[in-house]
Amino acid sequence: MSLIDDDAPGRNTPEYTVSEISGAVKRTIEGTFGRVRVRGEVGRVMLARSGHLYFDVKDNRAVLAAVSWKGQVARLSIRPEEGMEVIVTGRMTTFGAQSKYQLNVDDVQVAGEGALMAMLEKRKKKLAAEGLFAPERKRPLPFLPEVIGVITSLQGAVIRDILHRLRERFARHVLIWPVAVQGEACAAQVAAAIKGFNALPEGGAIPRPDLLIVARGGGSVEDLWGFNEEAVARAAAASQIPLISAVGHETDTTLIDYVSDKRAPTPTAAAEIAVPVRLELLGWVEEQGARLRRAAADTIARRAQRLADLSRALPRPQSLLDSPRQRLDRAGERLPAALRQRAAAARIQLARAGAGLRLQLLANRLADTRGKLAAQARRLSPALARTASEKRREYKRLQVRLSSERQKMRIAAARSELALLESRLGRAFEQVTAARRTRLDALERMRQSLGYTETLKRGYAVVRGDGAVVTSKAGAARARRLEIEFADGRLKLGTAGRARKTPGSPEQGSLF
Repeated sequence: MSLIDDDAPGRNTPEYTVSEISGAVKRTIEGTFGRVRVRGEVGRVMLARSGHLYFDVKDNRAVLAAVSWKGQVARLSIRPEEGMEVIVTGRMTTFGAQSKYQLNVDDVQVAGEGALMAMLEKRKKKLAAEGLFAPERKRPLPFLPEVIGVITSLQGAVIRDILHRLRERFARHVLIWPVAVQGEACAAQVAAAIKGFNALPEGGAIPRPDLLIVARGGGSVEDLWGFNEEAVARAAAASQIPLISAVGHETDTTLIDYVSDKRAPTPTAAAEIAVPVRLELLGWVEEQGARLRRAAADTIARRAQRLADLSRALPRPQSLLDSPRQRLDRAGERLPAALRQRAAAARIQLARAGAGLRLQLLANRLADTRGKLAAQARRLSPALARTASEKRREYKRLQVRLSSERQKMRIAAARSELALLESRLGRAFEQVTAARRTRLDALERMRQSLGYTETLKRGYAVVRGDGAVVTSKAGAARARRLEIEFADGRLKLGTAGRARKTPGSPEQGSLF
């Protein structure tokens, strides 16, 4: 009889392999739905290391898994964020390795302007918390830049308006970096243009701009959304070149307006902010030159008047010689008296010279007296020498006594220091001995607590056979004599009996 009933219901149904059924489901789903648009709220969002973007689109009853491959992610105009209400477009497909269906998304649009504004407000709060909108980080614009970099589209009236207004006001060297000003490539190209201008070296073949203008004409929120991307705002905030944002009309506001150094209501206004009017500047220079000339003329006139006033206060040249003439007359009158005084002084000097001769005689007598005193001193020299020798010997004796006293003082100081060191050594020895004794006591207590005698107190026993510790039943059976150690002593047993076998009985012997 066969174990399989060939007549059982369903036996004629064809069999599929797992891969075959997975492929059939894939073909069915892709053939039925093809390219679809789905509206829902973005749930979990995960950007893999490979660059693929995985996210969920959900409503209040179901969740649809969605994936955008690395190449598709780069072309998305809006990056999905958790909590955003979107309309995604793509193709339905399956992932057989996990038995799941998913939507391969190649386009993401925000469902309604309210959702766009909510996302924009969220980004504004994030960048404001990082301090990118702080007024103190905004740089002043150059008064008259030599080179101006313009980031905009080559199509449209924006670039023509900027160039026309710059020529009218003050012609400057303009570098244009063409970019897409709307669509999915807008944010990446604008951010790359800002970074590219900043990367130009100073003094290179391409001059580095002194000022940047990011410009675009007016449009809807969706058209201007590229300038609300976080990458554009961060690139503008990181720019080392002062930047003017001129995106949209006066009522349009984007994230780049908050982080730029200056916001212009229109692209034409950006050109007006960038440079002054040349004719007005020339007029101002002429006016300042005229004021300078008038000020110089006034200063010279005032100085000439002051010089004239001072010259009137000076005396006449003839009157300048009156005082010197009077001084000369007075000097002539004093000259005879001065000659008489000079003659009197000469007589006094002559009298003093005669007195000096008398002093010379006295000096000769004094020299004779000194010779006599020197002879007497030579006779006194031997006595003085003996006295000096005695004084030297006495000084040596005193020096010897002083050195012995100093030696005694050094010995006393050394003994005192030795006693102090001995006292400190004794105290240190006692401290070390006490610490070692304490540690030894602790180790002894640890040994007692870890030793087997403490285990015996908890009800265990040690079995020894023929003097060795027995740890198994077979070892106890082989031993001739057994000894059991308890916590309060040891119990010796008689000769251990061999296991006796009784016919028909189980193999079990007696231990004692």
